[in-house]
Amino acid sequence: MDTIQSNNYPIYFNDSITQLANFVKQGNYTKVFILTDENTGEHCLPLVQEQLGDTFDLIEVNAGEESKTIDFCIGIWKMLIDFEADRGSLLINLGGGVITDMGGFVASTYKRGIDFVQVPTTLLAQVDASVGGKTGVDVDGIKNIIGTFTQPKAVFMVADFLQTLPARQILSGLAEMLKHGLICDAAYWDELKTSDLTVPTAALVYRSVQIKNEVVIDDPHEKGIRKALNFGHTVGHAVETYSLLNDEDHLSHGEAIAIGMICEAWLSNKKIGLPDAELAEITSVLSNLYPKHHIAADCHTELYSLMQKDKKNQGGKINCTLLTHIGQYSVDNICTEDELCDSLKYYAAL
Repeated sequence: MDTIQSNNYPIYFNDSITQLANFVKQGNYTKVFILTDENTGEHCLPLVQEQLGDTFDLIEVNAGEESKTIDFCIGIWKMLIDFEADRGSLLINLGGGVITDMGGFVASTYKRGIDFVQVPTTLLAQVDASVGGKTGVDVDGIKNIIGTFTQPKAVFMVADFLQTLPARQILSGLAEMLKHGLICDAAYWDELKTSDLTVPTAALVYRSVQIKNEVVIDDPHEKGIRKALNFGHTVGHAVETYSLLNDEDHLSHGEAIAIGMICEAWLSNKKIGLPDAELAEITSVLSNLYPKHHIAADCHTELYSLMQKDKKNQGGKINCTLLTHIGQYSVDNICTEDELCDSLKYYAAL
């Protein structure tokens, strides 16, 4: 597979760890740091260390969305200060979406910005979080409410890392791949829904990265068509945040986005004419892939309140990306509280 060129940086797919080692060597960095968590440190770091040797300092944080906060960023900044990191340093973000989002934010703000690269280790991070230059952390459970648009110097995709993931993590990333098909490529959606997705093939991952990259190149700061990538995320992020705050075994990102896509497909049908048969197809595919999650009616008001805090809103109005057909999107659709709550009722009744 060819290297994909994004906004002034390459996304490597072939022999990626060797490419990473070459990048570090050619960069002549004063210091090199790897940010990771305990899971990635156990399963993925050894492969990277074989190529980089002892040329880096390691910074490790706790795994999970709960770590993606300013408090953890402060800890990382303090470690960079203690390690005497200067503007000639490089931060390698080796991990899933939490690490790539938070590591990009830390690097983009430390001494007003140092170089960083992304080495995504989960399917979700490979097809979503590592591409597009969005960095961010959560505040009060609100997803990615603080962050920057800062491009990495390179992204290195390592297919072998996907073999280390549990099935639930694969499903989490698959939700974003399915979204790519729903918004931009009906044939890709058809291919995904009929494929063995225990571990998606490298070709499927590559196609998802292509789709996302084509969108973000055209709209790097989310002023127009990049909003297409928000399909499923208005409702999905609210459900995810609510689950993080209230459930002991909280939803993964992909599980929440699958719920959001079902709800927003229903909104698409009611508001802008997504055909009944296509709503039924989307609902069936997602319901068969993802376990049903109970959403009580008495939490709809709180979920709506969370939607009101979504960073995509403007003028106090909740802004959704919807579908006119599978493979065709429509941005900037204002949805009312009643409509959004009715979409949750549609999901609950399945």
